[in-house]
Amino acid sequence: MISFIDAPMTEREAGQYSPLALAFLGDSVYDTLVRKFLLCKANMPVARLHSAKIKLVCAEFQSSLYDTLAEELTDKELAVLKRGRNSTGNTVPKHASAVDYRRATAFECLFGYLFLTGQNDRIAYLFNDVIMKNVLPEF
Repeated sequence: MISFIDAPMTEREAGQYSPLALAFLGDSVYDTLVRKFLLCKANMPVARLHSAKIKLVCAEFQSSLYDTLAEELTDKELAVLKRGRNSTGNTVPKHASAVDYRRATAFECLFGYLFLTGQNDRIAYLFNDVIMKNVLPEF
């Protein structure tokens, strides 16, 4: 028996989800990668791990990764990124500007899309690329 977790979706199937639904999933994909990155980088108390994670998953930081990420994308991936950026949500968090929030949503949308389509190697490549180019030396 094959579970839904084992079977990747086609690009068409994944494309039927709203950008905000893809971002919902992509947020957890990116968050998990950041947690693993930090844990492997340094063995530190959980409170410090959490503080470091917050810096890397906030909308402002994700927005700052947008341009670096966009440079590395295929045409299809860029279309998903732009679809996420142009999605309209009802709210913008108080701690983020509308521009940062939209760009962060786009970033998460792409990660959700890639995850649903089973492109884990691509996720790893893009994550490593943007993290290595943008993470502060303290990490």
